[in-house]
Amino acid sequence: MQQIINFIIRYRSFLLYVFFMLISIAFTIQTHSFHQSNFFNSSSWITGTIYSASNSVTSYFDLEDENRLLLEENKQLRYLLFNSQEKNAVQLDSIKQSYTITSGQIIKNSYALHRNYLTINKGENDSVFPDMGVISSKGIIGIVENTSNNFARVQSILNANSSINAKLKNTNIIGSLKWNEESYNVVQLIDIQRHVQLNVGDTIVTGSQSSIFPENIPIGTINKFSLDTAKSFWRIDVALFNDMTNLKNVYIIDNKNKAEILKLEEDSND
Repeated sequence: MQQIINFIIRYRSFLLYVFFMLISIAFTIQTHSFHQSNFFNSSSWITGTIYSASNSVTSYFDLEDENRLLLEENKQLRYLLFNSQEKNAVQLDSIKQSYTITSGQIIKNSYALHRNYLTINKGENDSVFPDMGVISSKGIIGIVENTSNNFARVQSILNANSSINAKLKNTNIIGSLKWNEESYNVVQLIDIQRHVQLNVGDTIVTGSQSSIFPENIPIGTINKFSLDTAKSFWRIDVALFNDMTNLKNVYIIDNKNKAEILKLEEDSND
């Protein structure tokens, strides 16, 4: 306490000057509109800057919630896209349901092995079961192979055992999508006959003969092609739209008519 008193006595002249200066500034602001306006404009700028910085920090921590809302919205839009039979259909309840969609996230991903898999955070408790298709916002990722209560293992398209029905966009020319185990961003389209006209950059999408994926889901574009003269088929490399090394959010697709389709095909084969 004595030190405070000594400080005040020592700097009494300076403190008195500061005190009268503050009083003068206060009177000036109150009696002159110009100074008052400048004061409040400066105050507003400082306050606005602080609020803006605070909002940026809050927005950063809210990103996870925002992403979750966007995923849900995209899920609804894809539901409309896959199920709509009329261009003007806008009400979910008015559309005959062929596909259901569940959003999820990848928690583990391999892409450098001969048989690559992904693990997603959805399982049987979320109505996710084997033989459901998995896609991202850019294109196909793979097919659910095994499930537990809360998780699912997905066979990646970067898997030597993977085979997916695919076609040239805007055509009915069907082939099979395979992977030759050489590159994580390129797969192969086989069984396309030599008379088919091809161009580098042509888009490849899912075909109509799949009971797992809806038709016309993006896959990639033709990177290069050559003719296998021994078999009279094209060898086609397809550059994937998805970066298979950098995946997070996914959609799991369930074809509600799949069992009926497979049963009909099985009966026909018998």
